Amino acid sequence: MYPLHREREQPIYSARAHVFQIDPATKRNWLPASKHAATVSFFYDANRSVYRIISVGGTKAIINSTITPNMTFTKTSQKFGQWADSRANTVYGLGFSTEQHLQQFAEQFREVKEAARLAREKSQERYELANPALNIAAPQFSNELSEECHSPPLLTVNGPGEEKLFRSKSAEVELTVEKERVKKMLSEGSMCEINLEAELFTLQDSNAKLVAALQEANSSVAQWKQQLAEYQEETDRLREQVAELEAQLGHPAAAHADSEELSRSLEELETLLSIKEQEIHSLQSKTTDVGQLEREREEAIHRLKDLERRNTELEGQVQSAEKTLASSRDERGKAEVEVQHIIQALDVKICDLNDLRQSLAKLMDK
Repeated sequence: MYPLHREREQPIYSARAHVFQIDPATKRNWLPASKHAATVSFFYDANRSVYRIISVGGTKAIINSTITPNMTFTKTSQKFGQWADSRANTVYGLGFSTEQHLQQFAEQFREVKEAARLAREKSQERYELANPALNIAAPQFSNELSEECHSPPLLTVNGPGEEKLFRSKSAEVELTVEKERVKKMLSEGSMCEINLEAELFTLQDSNAKLVAALQEANSSVAQWKQQLAEYQEETDRLREQVAELEAQLGHPAAAHADSEELSRSLEELETLLSIKEQEIHSLQSKTTDVGQLEREREEAIHRLKDLERRNTELEGQVQSAEKTLASSRDERGKAEVEVQHIIQALDVKICDLNDLRQSLAKLMDK
């Protein structure tokens, strides 16, 4: 891999994506190359006529891939694509935020791949023009290269009596270079076959993971429905308790406010249930990558925790209402005791007044 030279390489296109690399041990699982989304850019080296894809995460290059005409960028899902790099002996994967970004990157990859092919053809034409002696032998290359099929012509430099043969050193060097280039092309072809097989295993593993994730999501949805039914029963019980408190306290305004709050909480729970059902349908209707399913599962867990927290708050409100009812009962008991005292005092006063009336009546009779 060439190092990145800012002074001679110019960026062509850049995009933000999550970068992954194939696990070198299993050739099936994806390993994240960075914790967050990174900038992935196409660069062009004018001196070498080479196109590269480069991405830097922190202080190291997580992608440094030279584009060749035999590379292929494959979209494995709506937001994920990958390509194999035989020189780096790995497979790169990119996860984009939207399908549009993935489509733009794939189109740019095809354009750069075509440009790399044209650049290679031009370089081969210039090489053949500079080395005309290779134009005849070049089409005869095959997988079984041998020294005999690349032997240069023999030259007779002395007379008929002395036939000393000399091999042209320049032609030998040129043929050695050409042979190495052909071997390299053949090795790249075999590496492409290996990478295609690795991509097939990766797709099968991803499909299995997606099926497992969907099954887990379906089981989680059943649990959510059961918990929601329990929450609804708890809400009904809380409503009955609030109605009883309203009847005992004789404060319909406060009870009505608590009832409205409980109604709003119930509506929120029903809204969350409908949202969950929509998420279930979306999961069943489309196939997403494993990372996205895990993120959506974490979000659902967070929402479930929010529901539990709301239920705890409702229980706290019921406990506070019960405390208010108990305090109201205590105040009512105290008021009844005071009324009894007043009634007793009034009875005493009435008896005194009755005695006074009888005394007055006796005085009037006398």
